[in-house]
Amino acid sequence: MTHITIIPGANDAEIAQWLEAHLSRALADTEGPIAITIPGGSTPFPILADLHGSALDWARITVWPGDDRIVPEDHPASNVGRIREALEPLGARVVALSEGARPPHFALTWLGMGGDGHIASLFPNTDPQAGDAQRVRRLTPDPLPPEAPFDRISLTIPALLDSDQLLFVIRGADKAALFAAARRGENDLPVARLLSAAHQPVTCFT
Repeated sequence: MTHITIIPGANDAEIAQWLEAHLSRALADTEGPIAITIPGGSTPFPILADLHGSALDWARITVWPGDDRIVPEDHPASNVGRIREALEPLGARVVALSEGARPPHFALTWLGMGGDGHIASLFPNTDPQAGDAQRVRRLTPDPLPPEAPFDRISLTIPALLDSDQLLFVIRGADKAALFAAARRGENDLPVARLLSAAHQPVTCFT
């Protein structure tokens, strides 16, 4: 398994500083654009707000959601809609997920994790595989989360791992314990499958 760095107790501003430093290095390493993938849900947006005053050249950054709900972009549950609202005013290009899309190599894959060990919309019932031949899949969680009872579209494990660096932001002691168990190989949840196949550095803020 790849090297995993756990950083406990970080606040949104400290995570934003880490992101700014990582993305600044990635931009400095190339003259062209870079791509990143970021999660939806409630966690990333206060962190992204702390990046609004940064010196990042957002015009060179293409942003993909790691997953999305199958709803119109103006729906409150739309990840891409919220990401557009947060980052397009800064100059970033935001790409909506679609079946058959060809995700690029990412400078950063940023993930959350659910209490059931799901990552992106790769829920346990979807049986995600590290050797999946597809990069994007339409999926139906079972059970459907009551706060977002929608079909999903998601990057698969191979697409998420086509990245220089993995970042997790995990809130709460229960999730941190579940992540630690996955890290030790004590379960076969989607997060454990991703970590066992990872080859790049992993940073996890808890």
